Amino acid sequence: MTDAKTSPARAIDELDTPALVLDVARMERNVARLTQRLSALGVVRFRPHVKTAKSVEVARRLFPDGRGPITVSTLKEAEYFAAAGMTDITYAVGLAPAKIARLRSLVARGVDVSVIIDSEEQARAFAARPRGDGEMPAVLLEIDCDGHRGGLTPADGRLLSIAGILREGGIELRGVLTHAGESYRCRGGIGLPEAAEAERAAAVAAAELLRSHGHAAPVVSVGSTPTAHFARDLTGVTEVRAGVFVFFDLVMHGIGVCAIDDIALSVLATVIGHKPEKGWIMTDAGWTALSRDRGTASHPVDQGYGLVCDADGVPYPDLIVADVSQEHGIIAVRPGSGAVLPDMPVGAQVRILPNHACATGAQHELYHVVRTGSRDIVATWPRMRGW
Repeated sequence: MTDAKTSPARAIDELDTPALVLDVARMERNVARLTQRLSALGVVRFRPHVKTAKSVEVARRLFPDGRGPITVSTLKEAEYFAAAGMTDITYAVGLAPAKIARLRSLVARGVDVSVIIDSEEQARAFAARPRGDGEMPAVLLEIDCDGHRGGLTPADGRLLSIAGILREGGIELRGVLTHAGESYRCRGGIGLPEAAEAERAAAVAAAELLRSHGHAAPVVSVGSTPTAHFARDLTGVTEVRAGVFVFFDLVMHGIGVCAIDDIALSVLATVIGHKPEKGWIMTDAGWTALSRDRGTASHPVDQGYGLVCDADGVPYPDLIVADVSQEHGIIAVRPGSGAVLPDMPVGAQVRILPNHACATGAQHELYHVVRTGSRDIVATWPRMRGW
């Protein structure tokens, strides 16, 4: 990887490859698109999920004051962003009791932290700390709106028993949170408005149940990138979360949320060989640079391990990364296509659009920032990694 402190590169042509390239103009356009849409729907608070970018420089461009609020998926993310002055944080992964001490350390530093739980066991672990033993994070109850992952359905009686345990333990119940993960199974935009409404309705119903039994639920948090873009009514919702919208990717394109031209992230690779008898072009970007994510495998258009573009980011017709090994990528024409394999000499550079921006970004430590249509590097932004 190129070191942000020592990189002499002024243009992507000078980079050691593979390298992660971020088109900041596309990113800014993506951010403006969603924030304007949510504002038109009357959303009080936008709480973007920074797990995709894992970068303070990206996160600062999501808010007028650059300070949040944010959603995170690891405690290391919470600590990293808190150190940069972002002090309103929701940790949106089910709570493991062993992590309570690290969360309390954040609260002791003045960070407003919310966590999510969906079981009485978690509630008891949270409430078990001795009275007067310092501040604790607030709690959001995780709601299952579509059977995708964790959480309790809005009618589950355990919501009330968990709320009771928290009350007895002196823990603040802040509200409810849900995530419409099944929206990722939609294609071409079909079903996304319905998924967004199911997400909203489940969260609002759970909050109303809690309130009807005397429990506070000021926060009603919903969100996924697909539903945030396709919601038609957010009545009763107080905040929306989304993450991959900052960069978009080929999965989001297949779902129907974005165009290819909206994808801001790519991996720069160099041609290192040819197998003309097999219709292959070899590059130096394997799964360590692209990830093994095959999120488009079930889509009508399978993008392999990524869509291949020229060095300016313009896609070649039906050219994909058909296979990868650790440090090798195999470029080929998409099966069934009449496209022709382009002439790429050894040493030529290509940019590969990712299936899943979160997974591909996680392979790298640095963004090389460019603007659409230019190969000039205007900035280098570090990324954080780990848990």
